[in-house]
Parts: sequence; structure tokens; C-alpha cells
Amino acid sequence: MAEPRQGEIWIEKYRPRSLSEMVGQTKIVPLLQAYVKKRTLPHLLFAGPPGTGKTTAALCLARDLYGEDWRSSFLELNASDERGIDTVRGTIKNYARSAPLGEVNFKILFLDEGDNLTSEAQASLRRTMERYSSICRFILSCNYSSRVIEPIQSRCGVFRFKVLQPEEIRAYLERIAKAEGKTVVPEAYDAILKLSEGDMRRAVNLLQLSATFSDKVDPDTVYESAATPLPREVEGMVNAAIGGDFQGARDKLFTLFTERGASGEDVVKAIHSYLATLPIPDIERVRMVDALAEVEYRIVEGASERIQLEAFLTRLILLRSAVTTGAGTKSAAPGR
Repeated sequence: MAEPRQGEIWIEKYRPRSLSEMVGQTKIVPLLQAYVKKRTLPHLLFAGPPGTGKTTAALCLARDLYGEDWRSSFLELNASDERGIDTVRGTIKNYARSAPLGEVNFKILFLDEGDNLTSEAQASLRRTMERYSSICRFILSCNYSSRVIEPIQSRCGVFRFKVLQPEEIRAYLERIAKAEGKTVVPEAYDAILKLSEGDMRRAVNLLQLSATFSDKVDPDTVYESAATPLPREVEGMVNAAIGGDFQGARDKLFTLFTERGASGEDVVKAIHSYLATLPIPDIERVRMVDALAEVEYRIVEGASERIQLEAFLTRLILLRSAVTTGAGTKSAAPGR
């Protein structure tokens, strides 16, 4: 890990500066190091979920390839900000056709979130990549490679970044906590890993937010920092509904929104995690997850979070009531 610098957020303060410092991606890093050693590379496409090291890999590759003066031969653009054809015809083309500096005979243009480029812009980019490939290499990163047109994919070496393993993220967080002089209880790391879902960037940010409140980080601090409902609160709400106490479950839901500041999607995710642990027959769990999926869809489409989640609590009560009274499958089906 590089020597930390003062006054930065931790995700930048402890970002790897070389490919040898990267965490995870054990199949990708050696190939990139081989490119550095040979001082050549094709156009590259980095695809994978957020927080898995795509941007870090591009930056480390440039530093290892060009040395201290890497910025003179590396340009980073974000396709979410500049996604139209004018950007390709202007900024990108002007950079791609300018002569490289230094000992390496090509420059690198890194286009982050390249899957956000319009179809027209991608078609124009493909032509630019072909025309100036002798003096400029393109690295595109994206969350969904399917949104990048096939002519671009076929011209790139495609690297698919995987979600980081919990033990890899945990070890990295422990090194940061030690460097910052913070005490983090083991259960707090478990909470961060659960909330980050393999996203290193989110994990580091959660650790920093949690450490802002106290030098000793515990699970409650992590959930409060993330504005995410505590598992025990969601469990209490679901159990109340399953037990037939609608008013009690409704009050707990209201508390999650007002006192905890949780969003509807946060509550849905927490419920989904808890349903997997409930000691109930699989057919009941299937119906509950089906009902929850419908609630999530409606929330994403703009429906009221509170009303939709209250409706889900009533479905839990009806499902359990149907099972208890021996009702048939048809009457137990949620919202059909």
C-alpha cells in the first residue's frame, strides 16, 4: 500500500499506485503487468461491477508504464459527463491524433463508464480507435459490456472484473484502520462487508464514515453511518407481521423511515436478506420473495415507498394466515 497522504478521503488516500499493490483480480493483474513489461498493449475493455478496481487498474497501468511523468501520456474522461458524438469528434479525436511524448510510442486515453456513450458516439469512437491506434491506445471501462457495440468489443482485449472476495476487502480495511489508528471490532467488519456487497469503494467509504463518529467502530455505528436499517429492526418488523401484528409491524416501518432515515430500497434489501434465514417451508419463502420483488419494482417505478412496504407487510400476514388456516395455494398467492 502506498504511503498515505494527509487531507484526502480514504478511498484516494489509500488507492494503489502500482499494479503490484492491487487487491484481488489475480487473473487480470499479471496480464496487465506483462503489457507493462513488454511496453505495448492493445485497446482494452474493463467490464464489471462498481468498486472492483477498473479505474484503479487503468491508473496503475499508466503509472507503471510511463513512470513519474505518466500524466503527460494519459487522459481520463468520464462518458457519463460527456457522452455525445461531439465529445468523440472533439476532445477524444484531438487527443488521439496528437503525437506521444517520452520513450513509449503511444499514449493512453481512458474512457470511464464507456457504456454510457450514445450509439452514434460509439460508432464514431470505433473509427477513431482504428485510425489512431498506432499512437493512442484506448481503455474503456463499463459496468455492462453488453451496452458497448460489438465492433468496439472486437477491437479490444476484454477483461471482466469480478466482485472482490470478503477476505480481500477485510484485509484491506484492516490495513487502513491500523494506519489511521482506529479500533474496529470484528462484527463491524462483517457489517461493512455485508453492506458493501463486494464494492471496495463503498467499503472504504463506510469505514471512514463510521470512524468519524468514534475511534472504536462497532456494527451499530456502521449501520448508522450508512443510513441503513439495523438487521434487528427489520427482523422485528417482519416477525411482527408474520405473527399477525400489523400495527406493530407498521409502527416499526414508520420508525425506519423517520428515525433511521432508511430508504425504501434499503428496507427491501434488508428484508430480502432476512427472508433467506427464516425457518419456514421453501414454498412460503418463494411466495414472500415474489411479493417483495413486486414491491421493489413498484418502488423503482416511482410508487410510494411507505405504502408499498405496508402492503408487503399485509401480504406477509395474509400468507401466514392462509398457511395457518390450511387455505389452498390459490388463496395464499400474494396479490394475484
